[in-house]
Amino acid sequence: MSDIYKTVYQGGQGEIMEKKSRFIAHVQPVSSEEEAAAFISRIKKQYWDARHNCHAYVIGPNREITRCSDDGEPSGTAGRPMLDVLLGNGLYDTAVVVTRYFGGTLLGTGGLVRAYSAAVREGLAHAVIIERREGAVYEIRTDYQGLGKIQYLAGERGLAILQADYAEAVRMEILLPQEAVKGFLDDVTETTGAKAQIQKLKDTQFALVDGQVELFTRKKPDL
Repeated sequence: MSDIYKTVYQGGQGEIMEKKSRFIAHVQPVSSEEEAAAFISRIKKQYWDARHNCHAYVIGPNREITRCSDDGEPSGTAGRPMLDVLLGNGLYDTAVVVTRYFGGTLLGTGGLVRAYSAAVREGLAHAVIIERREGAVYEIRTDYQGLGKIQYLAGERGLAILQADYAEAVRMEILLPQEAVKGFLDDVTETTGAKAQIQKLKDTQFALVDGQVELFTRKKPDL
């Protein structure tokens, strides 16, 4: 799996017109084939009168599951180009359905590929996409003399202090990106004279959402 897990945080809808044919793209985050199937079914019911409801999705930390469907369009002109857009954007755990209302003019195979691809890009443009990264949450217990030193170390690295409790001693939870763990913890040990107590609480994924740190638990794909 890549160190950066790019995925849809909030779904979106986009639309294009091509020679009077209407292409409506719905993008949705999914973490299993069941979720993807439910999403596709919902869109098909919503647009039951459309000529086509083509779909594509990619699921899993290593993209173990990739599926696509032309839903009656000529083979390879809809589902595969849609999937290629998702993969080309480096996305994980994402599904898209493109609904087509036929406008009366045939687009040809090249025209269909371009239209379905453009519709997915338009849908993604209206979705909220985030980059989830690997990290871990650590608990650090220290005295008040060590507090300022640890806050300084965290501040100069831009690390997020998730929680802090101030009593006779200080207990804080700090989110550490995977690549920052060893260096930061070594510096904490050195600057506090090895007095700080350090405990790993959990591995996690995290992302910045509207400027705030959010933690994620990744589900295992159903293979």
